[in-house]
Amino acid sequence: MAGRINDDDVKAVRDAVPIDAVVSEYLQLRNAGGGNLKGLCPFHDEKSPSFQVSPSKGFYHCFGCQAGGDTLDFIMKIDHLSFSEAVERLAGQAGITLRYEEGGYTAGTSGRGERIRLVEAHKAAAQFYVDQLGSPEAEIGRKFLAERGFDQAAATHFSVGYSPAGWDHLTRFLRGKGFSDKELITSGLSQDSRSGKPIDRFRGRLMWPIRDISGEVVGFGARKLRDDDNGPKYLNTPETAIYKKSQVLYGIDLAKKEIAKTSRAVVVEGYTDVMACHMAGVTTAIATCGTAFGGDHIKILRRLLMDNATAEVIFTFDGDAAGQKAALRAFEDDQKFAAETSITIAPGGMDPCDLRLAQGDAAVSGLVESRTPLFEFALRHIVSRHNLENPAGRAAALAEAAPVVASIKDLSIQHESAVQLAGMLGILDEPFVVKRVAQLARWARERGSQPQQQGRGRPQEAPPAATPSPVGGGPALNLRSPAHRTERELLKLALQRPALVSPAFDAYGMDEFTAPPYAAVRQAILDAGGASQAGDDYVARVRDAAPNDTVRAMVTELAVEAIHAKTVDEIYAGVQLVQVRLRAVDRRVLEIQGTMTRLSPQAPPEQHAAVQEELWVLQQYGRRLRNRGAEGL
Repeated sequence: MAGRINDDDVKAVRDAVPIDAVVSEYLQLRNAGGGNLKGLCPFHDEKSPSFQVSPSKGFYHCFGCQAGGDTLDFIMKIDHLSFSEAVERLAGQAGITLRYEEGGYTAGTSGRGERIRLVEAHKAAAQFYVDQLGSPEAEIGRKFLAERGFDQAAATHFSVGYSPAGWDHLTRFLRGKGFSDKELITSGLSQDSRSGKPIDRFRGRLMWPIRDISGEVVGFGARKLRDDDNGPKYLNTPETAIYKKSQVLYGIDLAKKEIAKTSRAVVVEGYTDVMACHMAGVTTAIATCGTAFGGDHIKILRRLLMDNATAEVIFTFDGDAAGQKAALRAFEDDQKFAAETSITIAPGGMDPCDLRLAQGDAAVSGLVESRTPLFEFALRHIVSRHNLENPAGRAAALAEAAPVVASIKDLSIQHESAVQLAGMLGILDEPFVVKRVAQLARWARERGSQPQQQGRGRPQEAPPAATPSPVGGGPALNLRSPAHRTERELLKLALQRPALVSPAFDAYGMDEFTAPPYAAVRQAILDAGGASQAGDDYVARVRDAAPNDTVRAMVTELAVEAIHAKTVDEIYAGVQLVQVRLRAVDRRVLEIQGTMTRLSPQAPPEQHAAVQEELWVLQQYGRRLRNRGAEGL
């Protein structure tokens, strides 16, 4: 076994790869104030962003599902990696050579995680296929590309390759790279033959590497080139530990930055269509990989589009029956988007690749701009099935189409669409159609089958962590409580701006925090050396000092959550210090007054004197705090 990774190397990896750079490979981040960034959480469905990243602290936290941690935690959770696999992944990106405690410096792979090995095998295979595209045998593949308008530069940009027609060229190549037969079978790059020996899965085909959103090759799409190939026209990698066809989008690695920048994604149907769009300047084009566009694909796009008011997803489909069916299937998922959804169909039923060949790049970009709202397309499809020349046909069309319009969440769009539907049907009484649609929408809301919100899923953002979850076994935190609210602010300052509250904060006891979760965080700060000893790894030390995962999650949450002040300075910090201390003093004063009431007149005089003295000292201290503020601490 390679052994345990050296702790110094783990720290070097954490420091070398900024958390915002890693997270932004998976979702769009925008300014959240206070030096933090926010986006839609990749770990649960949400309408408004509650996922926050603190680049300065190196942590993330979701105020919706409570997921949180550092860069390694994020990679482990989103890509289902072990700790060592996550370290190895980031070390590879940063160019850091790892040391293994039980084996010194090692290039050995026996201790590497399965996922890392599968990704490495695919990376090596992708380069092998690219190299083979230049071979004499691959002339047929180069001709295929040229006939579709793609030169060598285009092939290089998309890493298009060629799989030799022999039985085991890739298998033997990867064996030479140190991969076992078991790994090759598990990866889907090879398959068992009748003789029991592994052979190449892809043979004599043009190869497109399929990458995940982070840019790792996780599978391949292979196009048949020869008539004697009895396989399907397109053959994809089978489902593996790293490749799930319903969770990948071809071209997403190349398109993601432009999708985030322009708030637009163009969904096409094939690999060559993606290439054609990108070559024509439509660099937001992506495609599914041998499956219909579905819920997991929507999640990927929503994280990039950020559900803003101008976001748009444009589907391009062939004009044939299959294309219309795909468009209607996409419309079924329309309301899962906060983005507007549109459809565009090329003249003559051509796909973007054919259109580019026939009419040039400008026609492809023009195709995208000529889109039609998807719900309008669906309405026209429904209406076209009915005879509108008689009242019965118009009534039947209205009965089928009205629920579609009623499902639109944005009430203004719903109203306009109802008016539009009346025009399509030739019904002169527009108010009747509008009223019918509104009635259906109301019934749906009353049944609970449709959310009662406007704006196509764009509710007003609420401040994060309005109702934090219980941590450390204590009661639910109540931020309507002034005490809890101030304690939370003070702990955020102690974690995010320790210099502003030091050294006073380190003298505060656990009993000055009335919420058990906050007392647990206070203890963790103490166990990590205190706020006055904060350094580059301060928050990480506090997390390590936490007694359990729930307290650790609360530390991360407080380290990431924005401080609720326009100006965070010594004055604001002093107010929080004084408020927490003053409430603690007032609570102790009440306790002592209760003790005095319960003291028996027969109690020793010195006991009465001691209680009265403590009460006097606390009352004087309380007056000083009220009069002098932080100077009185």
